[in-house]
Amino acid sequence: MSERSLAVVILAAGQGTRMKSSLPKVLHRIGGRSLIAHVLDAAAGLAPTRVIAVVRHDRDRVSEAILDHAPDTTIVDQDEIPGTGRAVELAISALPDDFDGSVVVLSGDAPLIDSATLDRLVRGHIEDRRSMTLLSAIYDNPTGLGRILRDADGGVTGIVEEKDASEAQRRITEINGGIYVFARAALQSALAGIDTNNAQGEKYLTDAAASILSDGGAVEAVATDDPWLIAGVNDRAQLADAGRELNARIVREHQRGGVTIQDPATTWIDADVSIEPDTEILPGTHLQGATSIASGAVIGPDTTLVDCEVGAGARIRRSEATLAVFGDGVEVGPFAFIRPGTELGAAGKIGAFVETKNAKIGDGSKVPHLSYVGDATIGTGTNIGAGTIFANYDGVQKHHTRVGDAVRVGSKNVLIAPVAIADGTYTAAGTVVRKDVPAGSLALNVAPQRNIEGWVAEHRPGTSTAEAAERAGE
Repeated sequence: MSERSLAVVILAAGQGTRMKSSLPKVLHRIGGRSLIAHVLDAAAGLAPTRVIAVVRHDRDRVSEAILDHAPDTTIVDQDEIPGTGRAVELAISALPDDFDGSVVVLSGDAPLIDSATLDRLVRGHIEDRRSMTLLSAIYDNPTGLGRILRDADGGVTGIVEEKDASEAQRRITEINGGIYVFARAALQSALAGIDTNNAQGEKYLTDAAASILSDGGAVEAVATDDPWLIAGVNDRAQLADAGRELNARIVREHQRGGVTIQDPATTWIDADVSIEPDTEILPGTHLQGATSIASGAVIGPDTTLVDCEVGAGARIRRSEATLAVFGDGVEVGPFAFIRPGTELGAAGKIGAFVETKNAKIGDGSKVPHLSYVGDATIGTGTNIGAGTIFANYDGVQKHHTRVGDAVRVGSKNVLIAPVAIADGTYTAAGTVVRKDVPAGSLALNVAPQRNIEGWVAEHRPGTSTAEAAERAGE
């Protein structure tokens, strides 16, 4: 195989007890993806010949999540022998015997590592013909982390875990980032000779450095100036910290791509969101899932979009939408609740305090105020009057309502599905539409108004209303 042949091993066997969660640590989410999904994506950017994930705790759930995100991943189970060294040993045993390329080892709980950094690490490893290359960083407070040991000339002499370190070694500030590139043959040989004789009774992967050096192999630690790349997540506080940092990077990337984001501190954007230039994002906006926003749109303030498609020049404010499609130039909000299956055509409007669900609303049509539109198809150029309810549920089943083009539905209507209102139709205010309305008709069922004089004096004597009526009659 060529020197550039790569296999990636992702360590995901840990329980993550400090998360205090029934959810495996690597499945906790930031930026719209699980921790391990971020790592899988970074690995995929290297175009490896094989990706292997080592699992143990809650292995079925973790494996399912991994394969759902990256179906070509090979799953390997860690056995009773603890430690990262044993996990990697089992992983490389799953490689073909003739694989003689490089093995990249990543941690499933370090979500901010990126493909570009890994690619530079691999290139340096191959070009300098090293047996082992690792990513390190300088920490002011390295407590709890493994230290890089160097000789007087700066050469790497080994890695020591903090529990096994001397007092002098604990004062070292260069830490092991847990991200490695190995020559497969050197790694396999080193792991065969590593035991569990240490403070934690584990087979350390870090012990491979000393073993490789003793066999004459070249080992180098490459320090990054971005410690977030190697930051692991071990508890909920670190999860939040990593989430904020990832969000800040995503926001900055969109800003550099031509998106105006007024307040990055209150704007949250998932990793899979796409935003075209000249879009404006106002404070308090959350863009989640696979949301896409076309040029010239203004989103927010205080708006949440989940898996939505937003057309050019759209305006959505103080609203919440999920799995919805908004055409070019639409207006939505304030305080609209847009549920899955909503499609609003170009130049359409969903206004204040409107809820929609499974509703296809045509170009130029408007639902301006205080209405519910569920399980409905509305044509083009139609206006739905304030306070209209599409009554789609009969207590057992949902039914569909069809409203045609250029229809004027009056205020305070109830459209009882299944029903169809044809093109060019009016309905009067307060109408309950129970049967189909033919084109060009006016539908109404208003009862004649009846006034009962003297009712207040007889039934509400002594009230302020009765006193006002009495004065009016003087």
